[in-house]
Amino acid sequence: MASVVPRPHEKKRVKVYELRNNDWFDRGTGFCTGQLVNDESRIYVESEDQPNRILLETKISKDDGYQKQQDTLIVWTESNGTDMALSFQEAEGCAAIWDFVSQVQQQLLALGGPDDALSDDAMDNFANPVMLPHPELGNLAEIDQMMRVASSSPAGRDSLSKFILSEDYIRKLVPLVSIAEDLEALQELHRLSNIMKMLILLNDTPIIEHMVDDGAVLGVVGALEYDQDFPNHKANHRQYLKDRSRFKEVVPINDPKVKKKIHSTWRLQYLKDVVLARLLDDPTFSVLNSLIFFNQVDIVSHLQQSPDFLKELFGIIDSPDTEIRKKKDAVCFIQQCCAIAKNLQAPPRGTLYTNFIQNGLLNVITFALLHTEASIRVAGTDILVAMIDHDPAMMRAYIFKAINEKKTPLTDTLIELLLIENDLGVKAQAADAIKVLLDPQTGPQTHEAVGRTSTDFLSKLRGNTQANPQTESFIQNFYDMSAAKLFQPLKDLEKRESLQNLSFQEVSLFSHLVEILMFLIRQHLFRSKFFITTEGLAARIAQLLSCPQKHLKLTALKFFRTCIGLQDEFYNRQILQSCLFEPILNIVYETMPRDNLLNSACLELFEFIKRENIKPIITHVVEHYRGKLQDITYVDTFQNLILRYDQMNGYSADMENTLFGQEDGSNTPGMKVNGNQRWQGVKEMDATEEEYFNTSDDEDELSARAKPGTPMTNGASPLVKPLVDYPDDDDELMDTKGGLPDRKPLTAPDDEVRSASSDKTLSPKPLTPIPQTPPERLSEKRRREEDEEDELGKLSHIKRRSPSVSSLGSTTTTLSNTLRRKKSFTSSKDSPTGKKIAISLSVKSPIDTERARDDGR
Repeated sequence: MASVVPRPHEKKRVKVYELRNNDWFDRGTGFCTGQLVNDESRIYVESEDQPNRILLETKISKDDGYQKQQDTLIVWTESNGTDMALSFQEAEGCAAIWDFVSQVQQQLLALGGPDDALSDDAMDNFANPVMLPHPELGNLAEIDQMMRVASSSPAGRDSLSKFILSEDYIRKLVPLVSIAEDLEALQELHRLSNIMKMLILLNDTPIIEHMVDDGAVLGVVGALEYDQDFPNHKANHRQYLKDRSRFKEVVPINDPKVKKKIHSTWRLQYLKDVVLARLLDDPTFSVLNSLIFFNQVDIVSHLQQSPDFLKELFGIIDSPDTEIRKKKDAVCFIQQCCAIAKNLQAPPRGTLYTNFIQNGLLNVITFALLHTEASIRVAGTDILVAMIDHDPAMMRAYIFKAINEKKTPLTDTLIELLLIENDLGVKAQAADAIKVLLDPQTGPQTHEAVGRTSTDFLSKLRGNTQANPQTESFIQNFYDMSAAKLFQPLKDLEKRESLQNLSFQEVSLFSHLVEILMFLIRQHLFRSKFFITTEGLAARIAQLLSCPQKHLKLTALKFFRTCIGLQDEFYNRQILQSCLFEPILNIVYETMPRDNLLNSACLELFEFIKRENIKPIITHVVEHYRGKLQDITYVDTFQNLILRYDQMNGYSADMENTLFGQEDGSNTPGMKVNGNQRWQGVKEMDATEEEYFNTSDDEDELSARAKPGTPMTNGASPLVKPLVDYPDDDDELMDTKGGLPDRKPLTAPDDEVRSASSDKTLSPKPLTPIPQTPPERLSEKRRREEDEEDELGKLSHIKRRSPSVSSLGSTTTTLSNTLRRKKSFTSSKDSPTGKKIAISLSVKSPIDTERARDDGR
């Protein structure tokens, strides 16, 4: 088999396309060859830029459904279901590869074998191909039935398609439409309509191309006018397609093939969008889109390869002698070319736009935007938006060039169009174009395409982005020369006493201006701040909150939400200085308690302020509008704002229930802090605070609160504990004092405690067995370092003999630490007054002991 198939040795230049999500994706340009590898026929496409890179490698099989479309296109479906296409530069290259594929498939069908994907029934169908009778009105029912049977299997569909093409069957069916209409044979017209639908749904490209030819298209759409599902209605597709005035040849197209493709493309689009819109399935829709796409590629390629054509086309706009009608047709033709370019891949689309700009596209846009007819202005904005969407940096470069040449920049034309245009669609497109041009990003993809997350994130992102110097100059020129003119309508609001009589165009204009200003705030950090301050635009936007149009109120409210969301002190200060929260609160009063969008937007604004704890705004709102806030009770947002303000200033509604509660009574026995606040003691501590202190601390506190005369389990009184050694603190004390007599003043507070706590006389007996000596490790350290007297060593020896002293020492140390923590609570620097704390009797002795030790240090 391999020796029989002729191989195309010469490489054919080709583009490889892959169908992804009903859109043809350009995989690259390369050179195509047909090769035999291990008795397998394959098609290879090597990359033109990287010869070692293979763009396509596919094995030719019998069931891939190869189709040759037009003269330069081969389409097939891979075994995994992916639709592929090869678009050849020359028809000869396409014919060579097609012959190779056809002969390989014929030999595969002849040989059969294990790789044969066709069933026995299909082979029988090949042996007995579909044959339809000659079409007449009397046998249309038979033809309809035979086509339905053949369409039920893939082999039958393929056989039927070949018969239709070989017998030119469509041209035989076309005359029957007129005959049936003359006879008013409605049933036969319905059968002709069903036959035409089945032919289209075969998804055979040559059949569809044949149906849109000049000699067959009117008969085909004429039959489709009679839909069996709507027997009492008839469409008028032929009347629309017969209107030759819809085809306007602005510049003569000399190539008949290109002219034919233009007509075919228009008819295919009409079939897809109008005639077959209700009947199309996914495969047929894909086939029609493929035909339209490749026709458009061929048309655009022809235009780019004809410099004389482009020069003559754009010369129509520049020529003062050309009539206006022809200039309008030229603008519409360029608009259609740009619409076609949207479906192309980026490289050919960029080449087309570059050629257009070099031939004077910006002059065409300017002419269209300033034209008196709305349709021409719409066409101009469509062209401009298509250019900006492709590459805004390129458009900014050309506009910046016009600025340097002292010409009127395109931005000024857009601003003028936005201000005076009555068509709302043109206004919206002009506003979008201005925003994209002022985006500091230099790449073709902007953050609008990626999607916005939050204003905080974008402001940081924009601030860290290094913009192109030319872009920076372009933006600076906008603020110097054009921004004041753009926002002049907002400044003029200062002269208006009422906004109750705004026209629909004014409402739309103000909405777009506020949207643009929000965009500038997010993108141009320091420039927008200076501009808003000097022009006083924040106060003017606040005026819009009093207009009757709710959607305009929402836009103005969105502006303030954007400013506050940035959490920039500059914008917060501007809003507070102008007292701009008053109209927002008025909206809340007007709409409460209704749950509408306007009311919800206001509530969300104040919720954001509370959640983010923006203290200057909270202070301003509560101090200036506290009465209003207290009256709004159907939600707790404003009450929480007042509570947050009170907490910020040291006030609390439930301070009595806290650890340092404020007392309402005049004289309450107990421990008071700073006059009007008291410490309820450990009894008032909640579960969380008690859990903070460990078990030993709790035991020490209980012992500290116990009566002075109550003995401990080890036989020691609680009054004894503060008098024993404190291991951590006594180290320093011994270093500074150096002897036992320094500890004697510590016994003095005992008498004070006994006299103040109760009338009972406590026995001093528990005090006598406790030696006033430091721990063993301290005495040994002093002997090693300072050579102390023998008396100190003897006292150390006594200390080692007493086992209870160590336990008492550890217990008193824990108690001392606990009391020191309590002391830190009462001696806080934040206390409003400097009054002394009256502490309960049970804890006075340890605290006084602590103070005595500190004085000793």
